[in-house]
Amino acid sequence: MSVKIVLPLALAAAVSLVSPALAQDVPPGTGSVASTAAEFDLDRDSVTIGAAGVYLTDYEGSNDYRWTPAPAAIGSIKGFGFTLAGNRLSVDLIPNRPGTTWDLQAGPIGVVNFNRNSLKNIDDPRVRALGKVDTAIELGGYVGIGKTGVITSPYDKLSVTVSYRHDVSNAHDSGIWQPSVNYITPLSTKAAVALFGTAERAGRGYATTYFSVSPTQTIASGLPTYNARGGWKNYTLGGLATYSLTGNLLKGFKVVAGGTYRRMLNDFADSPLVGIAGSKNQWLGAVGLAYTF
Repeated sequence: MSVKIVLPLALAAAVSLVSPALAQDVPPGTGSVASTAAEFDLDRDSVTIGAAGVYLTDYEGSNDYRWTPAPAAIGSIKGFGFTLAGNRLSVDLIPNRPGTTWDLQAGPIGVVNFNRNSLKNIDDPRVRALGKVDTAIELGGYVGIGKTGVITSPYDKLSVTVSYRHDVSNAHDSGIWQPSVNYITPLSTKAAVALFGTAERAGRGYATTYFSVSPTQTIASGLPTYNARGGWKNYTLGGLATYSLTGNLLKGFKVVAGGTYRRMLNDFADSPLVGIAGSKNQWLGAVGLAYTF
């Protein structure tokens, strides 16, 4: 599982697993989106756990794909939210308030970057010949702001966040900035959808570790020598949807499905790992099952 699935799976959580938190913003007795105060208790704690099958590239920039399982969990306890989405964990340390209101967000994030840490998951022999990369532990934080009731109804939510994380394990020893825009709306007490866009700016250490090719690696792989610099690495657009199989968005089983398109940029797109052995166009699909209690 590589770092590239962090946002899509996090947003999968935001639709299928975070939809309970979204539904908690819906005042009871307002038609199809909420039915009774008992069903949509604005103050109750909520925890959702789930798992997804994710169809993704072998490595960041690859044109070979494979299926991999990924866990997910999300909760809101006393107004404090947390999200586990695959290889990413984040906590919102600013308590949420119910209703149509502004939502300030801030807290820590942690990502375990598995990109190219196992050669058996890479089909291309040229990329395997480059050797594996140590697993990176990326720690940092994020800030953001959201607003409930902005476009389609009093219950949809638009949010903007910016995060920064830095490798603390000396795998690539650099940082990644990531601005994101997310939009989530419930369609009924059982269904919700989300759209999102994001981009990543990575440091030179990241570019060197994952996208450069040294002269020694050229001899081993046949790929041309290349020295990648840091900068804007990619942008991603995607959408996801969830539907409750039992109960509603606040309880019971639900299914989630969605996908993303990612475009590699600049030195990252021009790397032989992408331009020769892989592709600038990156696709991802996910389908999963979750349970809220």
